[in-house]
Amino acid sequence: MLTYPEIDPVAVAIGPLKIHWYGLMYLVGFVAAWWLALRRAQKPWSPVIKSEVEDLILFCAIGVVVGGRLGYMFFYNFGELVQHPLSLFKVWEGGMSFHGGLIGVMVAATIYARKIGTTFPALIDFVAPLVPIGLGLGRIGNFIGQELWGRETDVPWGMVFPRDPQLLVRHPSQLYQAFLEGLVLFVVLWIFSRKPRPRLAVGGLFILLYGIFRFLVEFVRQPDTGISVMFGWMTRGQLLCLPMIAAGIILLIWSYRTQPLPEGRGQGETPNAAGQDKKQKGSSKPSNGAAKREAN
Repeated sequence: MLTYPEIDPVAVAIGPLKIHWYGLMYLVGFVAAWWLALRRAQKPWSPVIKSEVEDLILFCAIGVVVGGRLGYMFFYNFGELVQHPLSLFKVWEGGMSFHGGLIGVMVAATIYARKIGTTFPALIDFVAPLVPIGLGLGRIGNFIGQELWGRETDVPWGMVFPRDPQLLVRHPSQLYQAFLEGLVLFVVLWIFSRKPRPRLAVGGLFILLYGIFRFLVEFVRQPDTGISVMFGWMTRGQLLCLPMIAAGIILLIWSYRTQPLPEGRGQGETPNAAGQDKKQKGSSKPSNGAAKREAN
């Protein structure tokens, strides 16, 4: 087996104030999303312009935190919520749900799309490739904090987590999720979204692949304490992933069969405008595309 690297979950301690690595990972994830969003906003089919990126990230960050916490309490700790409603606000004790965070981001995207005059599908397709980096960093934060570890195993890369009361050799499932939900999902979505796709194709691919990756990793991830396993093998996480997989397949089919390519508000040069510029080379009259860019 591999030796678990002894890393203090507290990254910085100033008197009673303690900043955990898990929280820092969230912060780095939001900063990375902001930087990537600035790059995507330059695409001609982007529904977001550069000046709107900061507010977009703020809206999504609020959606992630509020939705993630509400989702955890409803999906995984509902009994505690009923008995002690104020436990909802004890975020320092940990407990975030991806599925709840996803719902929170969708609500935030709906509100922000109306604010800037674009559509929900266009904004979701813009945001989807920004998410995996944060997911991967969050799982690394789970690994450092020794939480959400895997089931007992005899594979050569199994680890003993010092905080595990049973001190069993377990799968480092947090690292599996960081690789699949973070790195692999980001690379696939970033490459896929480098050119215009029909509306909701990018968002559909995101929820399909996340659902598949999470469903597979749940086979080696320790189920949450106090939550029953259905049919003797299906965890709560897998149950929540099934509608995601189904919705992803349906969205991709529907998108490619019925939806047009996006018409964005981005600050890059559109293909049509580029072609007009070549034809009008030497002319002082700007193309329609150029006029639109100047207005932006």
